[in-house]
Amino acid sequence: MNLTRTLCLALAGWTFAGCSEGSSPSVEGRTSSSLTAGPDIQLRTPLQRGLDTIHSGGVVGVVARVSDGEDHIDARSGQARRGSAEPVPFESQFRMGSNTKTFVAVVILQLVDEGKVRLEDTVDRWLPSVVSGHGNDGKKITIRHLLQHTSGLYNYTRDILSDFTEKDYYVKRFHRISPEKLVATAIAHEPNFAPGAGWSYSNTNYTLAGMIIEKATGHDWSTEVRTRILEPLQMVHTFEPGDWPGLPAPHLQGYNEFAAGKPLVDVTLFNMSWGGAAGSLITTTADLTRFWRALQSGELLSPARMAEMHDTVPATELQSVFPGLRDGLGIFWTQTKCGGYWHHPGDTFGFSTRNAVDEEGTRAITFSENTTSDVPETSVARIKADLQLLEDVMCAGR
Repeated sequence: MNLTRTLCLALAGWTFAGCSEGSSPSVEGRTSSSLTAGPDIQLRTPLQRGLDTIHSGGVVGVVARVSDGEDHIDARSGQARRGSAEPVPFESQFRMGSNTKTFVAVVILQLVDEGKVRLEDTVDRWLPSVVSGHGNDGKKITIRHLLQHTSGLYNYTRDILSDFTEKDYYVKRFHRISPEKLVATAIAHEPNFAPGAGWSYSNTNYTLAGMIIEKATGHDWSTEVRTRILEPLQMVHTFEPGDWPGLPAPHLQGYNEFAAGKPLVDVTLFNMSWGGAAGSLITTTADLTRFWRALQSGELLSPARMAEMHDTVPATELQSVFPGLRDGLGIFWTQTKCGGYWHHPGDTFGFSTRNAVDEEGTRAITFSENTTSDVPETSVARIKADLQLLEDVMCAGR
């Protein structure tokens, strides 16, 4: 949102997935465009194997898309909801969690290209006195610090979601929390370190980035995401839900395991205002895969801004979970046996989203799981299975 509940919350959406219930895999998939038997098997085999491993590890259902050139493979395993034989719909809509951050970073970098903001602008330049007190100083924190999680700002989710129980879910699931309240929650704490002196994942950074977008453009961050990214890329199934706590049909039902050995709880309904610019967008595997390919192929940013987005630092706080992980501006880099890939994980209650795209934007994968867990051991096992699937698919045939 540490591999305890605190780490999960540190990843703002990264309440890592896993659970204790499983059922027999559903291995049906589909292929579009011109894939021949060879490439189809080459990609589908590791994809389906990985999805079935995830499902057999306790995730109720998982859906995926792999795009490679002009070709697409959709695959799934498990069920859309517990107690049903209904397979996961390929077009399922789900909460992308912290994938939202990459969209926000793209908007900021487009504004840099247009000369409307600068990465070295301070937070105080755009939001005077908003970040102050308890050792926090918006005059010393830049937009670059926000996008790269080097601001040192406390992560508000450690307060609002730490030790979140099943009872809390039923009491708070429809509550709205304003961006201003989220920032106030964060700056009531001392910073983790001086701006630029360390790395720590914080949703507060992107809440502030969303507020800066509004100041610079006169429109809220989600409007800018829609007009600058979603509409040009024809991502018609991706949107910001506002205070609506539901999901459009068809969708996966979302489940969370609040404690070891306890039954899964249906957490599909949730007001995502606590995520906002840090993690509230809804999407599909087809839309999100399209976004990652478009980003890496240069459709959204100039070469200069892409270079800045890809200028990485070690994501030190997460090395025990993601060895070698590096953070750019709203995007992560993971090294593999065949090179590496760009991505941004995203999790919230009931939904975990993983993705990967190669340097050229030729091959990409997105998958969404509908079961999360607050049990550290389960979460770590799930992450390992996710990372193995991503590497196997991205390295297939390479």
